[in-house]
Amino acid sequence: MRVFYEELRQTLERILLAHGVSPENAAPAAENYAQNSLDGVYSHGVNRFPRTISYLDRGLVDGKARPALLASFGALERWDGRLGLGNVNARLMMDRAIALAKEQGMGLAAIQNTNHWMRGGTFGWQAAEAGCLGFCWTNTMPNTPAWGGRDNRIGNNPFVIAIPQSGGAHLVLDMAMTQFAYGKVEQAAMKGETLPVPGGYDKDGELTTDPAAIQSGGRHLTIGYWKGSGLSLALDLAAAVLSGGNTVTDIGRKYRDEIGLSQVFLAIDPEKFQSPALADDAIRRVAEDIRASVPAREGQAITYPGERTLETRRRNLREGIPVLDEVWGRIQALERG
Repeated sequence: MRVFYEELRQTLERILLAHGVSPENAAPAAENYAQNSLDGVYSHGVNRFPRTISYLDRGLVDGKARPALLASFGALERWDGRLGLGNVNARLMMDRAIALAKEQGMGLAAIQNTNHWMRGGTFGWQAAEAGCLGFCWTNTMPNTPAWGGRDNRIGNNPFVIAIPQSGGAHLVLDMAMTQFAYGKVEQAAMKGETLPVPGGYDKDGELTTDPAAIQSGGRHLTIGYWKGSGLSLALDLAAAVLSGGNTVTDIGRKYRDEIGLSQVFLAIDPEKFQSPALADDAIRRVAEDIRASVPAREGQAITYPGERTLETRRRNLREGIPVLDEVWGRIQALERG
């Protein structure tokens, strides 16, 4: 089925308010879930929403909390998320990084004690829309084996890079340290789909494209095998050091759920060095070059990260956002109470 953006946004906001979220937090949180779904990232939009409500109801997330500034030095700031809504905290942190970048050329806001930010790419788009290069990353609960291990000791720790283009067709790379984000595997399993390439191991330790087998086996595959494992560790430690918050190890020892995360938001204003036209020209030349690639499969389109997002957004605005019947049923049940 399809649900139009404004109906979805308003429905989610009503549910958040009914579950104790303050109005100043409910509006941006609902907008984030709806926008992620509009852009085709359903795994971190409508599909994830019922889990957030369960975290609110269990007292794991404080729907009224706002982040508090702990320390600042020039272009650097450290914040406490106070276990508030992760997507609201993340939006506020990227706002701070952008504001610092506009003043000083570069700004970094690191936050401890926060929660799942949903789609990290959202905050890359946020920076790019402000004319800034954006970099952000988060750690997670232990949900992935370190290379060579069988039990989950590291996080899939999503990392985002955004490069603005004045026409709005920004380059936004949003990648987890696992071959597929957990939400993507969950969504594929719900729809009975097969992954396009192996995304993890089954219970017998064999690589598989079956998302249900990966979920039951509990072992996801890191990108680049040992390289993704190392990058996951580096991002985790950098986030913890800059924010003064938890590492993945700390999160696993302190909590049974994915809360108390550490995140970093960095914005750079390229106008301090050059005109936006230079960045536009660089993206145009690279995009034209990769589109001229010989496709591995006949008729396959070669695109840069984020390029298809705008097409998906326009189609879903026009036709409505695809929502699984099972997911929409859960959301309607939440509204009925």
